[in-house]
Amino acid sequence: MNKYITEFIGTFFLVFTIGCAVIGGASIPPLAIGAALMVMIYAGGHISGAHYNPAVTLAVALRGRCAMKDVAPYWAAQIIGASLAALAAKYLMHEGGHDPKMGEIASTPAALLAEFLFTFALCYVVLNVATSKTTAGNSYYGLAIGMTVMTGAFAVGGISGGAFNPAVAVGASLLGLFDWHNLWIFLVANFAGGAAAAGVFKLNNPSDV
Repeated sequence: MNKYITEFIGTFFLVFTIGCAVIGGASIPPLAIGAALMVMIYAGGHISGAHYNPAVTLAVALRGRCAMKDVAPYWAAQIIGASLAALAAKYLMHEGGHDPKMGEIASTPAALLAEFLFTFALCYVVLNVATSKTTAGNSYYGLAIGMTVMTGAFAVGGISGGAFNPAVAVGASLLGLFDWHNLWIFLVANFAGGAAAAGVFKLNNPSDV
């Protein structure tokens, strides 16, 4: 149960930060988002692995470092955490006089590619810095993962919204930042990116099981 509580807390604060930073008009939202992910990873990595992302959970499970019986409970904790965070951020921002701005996706193929590529990058980094035997015990894994999300948000946030995470996509939709009819884009691209990253990791590290 402690693993699931950790996944809930980490995902909650990630999505809560996204909601408050974006709706509140923070000058550099990707920096706040990457930092939030980094600190939550350092806080919960030793308990749950600090996925905070259903696509990362899929990648880690396919890689063999997350029991399949934990996948559904992880996903549930992440989606519930994201949903409650969205409601909390929406309430606080509304009380503070801010209104959410709906993100528009101009090109579905471009958004699919952007989400796939940076979800792949995120999961690829997670697998290599947080699950590999050769990098076990390192002190930089949280920074590396948080910076990957920050980089992706800066690079393609204007194309797809920069979720790279199905739980974030659900939370952002609840906040009104994403349009619900575009949710499938994130589900397809994010899970595909996670699965592809797991495949590449296993190809590159056949003895790391």
